[in-house]
Amino acid sequence: MRAVRFYTKRDIRVEDVPEPSGRLGDTQVLVAPAICGICGTDLHEFIAGPIVTPKEPNALTGATLPQILGHEFSARVVGTGSAVHHVKAGDLVSIQPLMAPADDYYARRGLLHLSEKLGVIGLSHPWGGMGARAVLDAGNVIHVPAGLTEVQAALIEPAAVAVYAVDRGRVHAGSSVLVSGAGPIGALTLLAARAAGASTLFVSEPNPNRLRKAQEIVPGVIPIDPRHDDLPGIIRKNTESGVGVDTALECVGHEGSLNACVQAVRRQGVVVQAGLHVRAASVEPMLWALKDITIEATWCYPVQIWPRIASMIAAGIFPVERVVTATIDAADVVREGFEALLNPSGEHLKIMVAT
Repeated sequence: MRAVRFYTKRDIRVEDVPEPSGRLGDTQVLVAPAICGICGTDLHEFIAGPIVTPKEPNALTGATLPQILGHEFSARVVGTGSAVHHVKAGDLVSIQPLMAPADDYYARRGLLHLSEKLGVIGLSHPWGGMGARAVLDAGNVIHVPAGLTEVQAALIEPAAVAVYAVDRGRVHAGSSVLVSGAGPIGALTLLAARAAGASTLFVSEPNPNRLRKAQEIVPGVIPIDPRHDDLPGIIRKNTESGVGVDTALECVGHEGSLNACVQAVRRQGVVVQAGLHVRAASVEPMLWALKDITIEATWCYPVQIWPRIASMIAAGIFPVERVVTATIDAADVVREGFEALLNPSGEHLKIMVAT
């Protein structure tokens, strides 16, 4: 079968590998991945890895490089183990890629995503969404409502990151919200904030292509180019009594972006750090104290969030498919996928790979 496999920095190959063989375990599901998104984590592996992909066998899954990539994907069920009853052959499913030992401290408390022994399908697991077949545990295979497309089902994973950030930001009907960064997660966060009821939305983004796309994806959003515009001034002008936004969501992973969020939020507002920082940041805790604000930080998402997001998409209030800017064949994944997303012009947001 065809599979996209990561070997090391700048070394991704489209290869023919053996299909899964043997009898399925009682709680296993054989799926045929349908479509898969390229994630920022995949890009980091490509330009600087291996980072989270396993050079030594993963303690939980036994996986090691080369790794079949893809953790944002939908699939069709091909077969199920004898104890699997929530899905059947032919069903469209969305894959929740996180896994941890059942007896893990955090997993026992419904916080599987915080496990110190976390494994991830498509990053540290024998199978991934950029292969023609995958064998997965039944708990990672989530049935989706009738009417969802393969693309929508695949986008539940990155959408979960956005919804979790919005949840932690306490966004509700009538909230004013700043999203800093209009990459794929930033764009989905804008959509999630609007779905939560935010009435005034700002987006800060220095790339003009992405700033334009953000306005197309979420009509009515107030655009800010932080290189040239007066971000605090624009926010003061467009919030009640000029106090600032209720919530600022940092989706870049950059200290300047984080500090801008702190400047923009009102007293007793909430700043959520959703972007992943790759280095230490210089911040102003005294300003946090003077403004009496709450700083939240997020890691992945609670895995039980899948049905909620699927229902939001099915209801039409969370049009996640708007962030997709291209769909490519797996054979072209390096040139038209990874290299295109690394182009500094930022012409693309989310590129989907047809497997």
